[in-house]
Amino acid sequence: MNQPRSKKVDVHGWVVLDKDLEQTSTHAVSAVRRLFNAKKGGHAGTLDPLATGLLPVALGEATKTVPFVMDGRKTYRFTVTWGSETTTDDTEGEVSQSSDLRPTREAVEALLPRYTGTIMQVPPKFSAVKIAGERAYDLARDGEEVTLEARPISVDSLVLTAFSDVAGEFEAECGKGTYVRAIARDIGRDLGCFGHVTALRRTRVGPFGEDDTVTLEELRELADGKIEGQTIEDALLPVEAALADVPEVKVNRDTAARLARGQSAIVRGRDAPIDGTVWVSVAGDPIAIAEVEQGELVPKRVFVFTN
Repeated sequence: MNQPRSKKVDVHGWVVLDKDLEQTSTHAVSAVRRLFNAKKGGHAGTLDPLATGLLPVALGEATKTVPFVMDGRKTYRFTVTWGSETTTDDTEGEVSQSSDLRPTREAVEALLPRYTGTIMQVPPKFSAVKIAGERAYDLARDGEEVTLEARPISVDSLVLTAFSDVAGEFEAECGKGTYVRAIARDIGRDLGCFGHVTALRRTRVGPFGEDDTVTLEELRELADGKIEGQTIEDALLPVEAALADVPEVKVNRDTAARLARGQSAIVRGRDAPIDGTVWVSVAGDPIAIAEVEQGELVPKRVFVFTN
């Protein structure tokens, strides 16, 4: 007989997963949820199967803070191989254009300022961008013609860290909605040699960096009790870890009770913010994400922790 499934439990917090190569973001989240036996979970920004690195996974009430992580800056290290462009802009697709031309280091570096600041970018055809409610990659895989419009993105920095006549290695810091594969594609086109991404690693997402990461193998060892003195809960960061760049407002228990009921409360204290988004705590515990409006805390998302 099959063993009955164990009952899912309430788990709240962040797991900053170092995603494995060739694993989808959806499968990675499912694996984390199984190891924690968690009721609810999601991730803060899809990472391609052929990419590794940071995939922040939100469990339980942490899912209410996902937008703050997704809106944060992201850092990538990636390799662009010269000489061919592919249908997916990485190694998964078929070669669509090729050239025997190879760029010089000077030509590449001279081009990079064109790719910093606010620029217009056409996303890859194989991307999660929606067209009439359908994902572009689903339409492309079905053989349909996919036409995507250019949209503004923000690139804080783009640096060439290594170079050869075969490939260039880069590091980029950018904002939400930026596709590194499209940067590689467009650089290759501008250089006249074509190019596609052959290695990609995300090293930062919002407040989370590589020092915060844990692998699935490490989580399995923690879950199996193979690491002395540690449990899987030690890999869980608090819900408020996602709110490192959001001001905190500390309140007393009476005010916290009002906010927990969805009611507004007057902002008190000499250092109280005048306006904007804040997270509210009582005795160090997060209570709500709120907006300060005309001297009042207006709760927008209330945390409900159950065990």
